[in-house]
Amino acid sequence: MKLEIKDLHVSYGGIRALKGVDLTVEEGQIVTLIGANGAGKSTTLRAISGLQKPQSGSILYGGEELIGLPAKEIVRRGIIHVPEGRRVFPDMTVAENLKIGAFLRTDKGGIADDMNYVHSLFPRLKERSWQLAGTLSGGEQQMLAVGRALMSRPKVLMMDEPSLGLAPLIVKDIFSIIRRVNADGITVLLIEQNANAALRVADYGYVLETGTIALTGTGEELLRNESVREAYLGKKK
Repeated sequence: MKLEIKDLHVSYGGIRALKGVDLTVEEGQIVTLIGANGAGKSTTLRAISGLQKPQSGSILYGGEELIGLPAKEIVRRGIIHVPEGRRVFPDMTVAENLKIGAFLRTDKGGIADDMNYVHSLFPRLKERSWQLAGTLSGGEQQMLAVGRALMSRPKVLMMDEPSLGLAPLIVKDIFSIIRRVNADGITVLLIEQNANAALRVADYGYVLETGTIALTGTGEELLRNESVREAYLGKKK
């Protein structure tokens, strides 16, 4: 099913964070949203998730309007948000954090299968199953945040800055996982400041500047675009 955002406006107090954003995520794609801090990237994900109420516009998933639905109903429809900063439950074990991802599910057999799937993606989480999440490294916590999201059987996985603050080798692992879960049939909407890595993995990309879409194109097209190269990839003309 397709996720469509039409003419989305969001304000915080008197500040207009999004000013008429239009964005489409086709089923099965990896779509990335790049832009500077404060451009409105996280606000876009929060609006889709039901965590931020828009002033106007439309967010459609499979033709159904999501605006006005409680956040848990959006989760129930398969749209899952991995927030910036990982947000694991530090005083709970790795296994408990993963099980929380399946809180809306009652299919015990399916939950066990998905736990095995997550462990196949992130063997370290299996090794550290009984360790408190707060004692994991930053990279391990990011793996746990993604694994927890996968436990809800997402149709659309939205990831906010998954590589932030991680060592280059771990970043490479995270992007490999993004490719793999997409190959397994999960649509991905990705926010990244690491524009180079994000555009290389993306089928399609959007450049967000101060609340409006400034550029769109395939990942390859945006990688070659001179203004994108200069502003986000550190390449000079």
